[in-house]
Amino acid sequence: VQLQASGGGLVQAGGSLRLSCAASGRTFSNYAMGWFRQAPGKEREFVAAISRSVGSTAYADSVKGRFTISRDNAENTVTLRMNSLKLEDTAVYYCAAQYTRIVATLRSPVDYDYWGQGTLVTVSS
Repeated sequence: VQLQASGGGLVQAGGSLRLSCAASGRTFSNYAMGWFRQAPGKEREFVAAISRSVGSTAYADSVKGRFTISRDNAENTVTLRMNSLKLEDTAVYYCAAQYTRIVATLRSPVDYDYWGQGTLVTVSS
């Protein structure tokens, strides 16, 4: 499956952004999806995940209540809505996909075989 992330940009603290990840190549609904981010000098970290099909969700504690992950299986897209952005949310954001037979949210980068190219989110003061 091929993934194309978009929607990053420069936003002031407290603002909002919406990231999108378009998938192609396979049956999208069979894939668990995730968003991760990587700030300069730091390891890639989990942000949010959504399971295949019914769309159970999971979030990192640092974004819970501010970010929302959703999927549209008809459009083959997964979206990350980010509200109340903070300076520490600045990072390159990556979407990831993994075929699963069960309904599960995957929270580790090693759980995913497919990655998008990343989109930069910069939060300014």
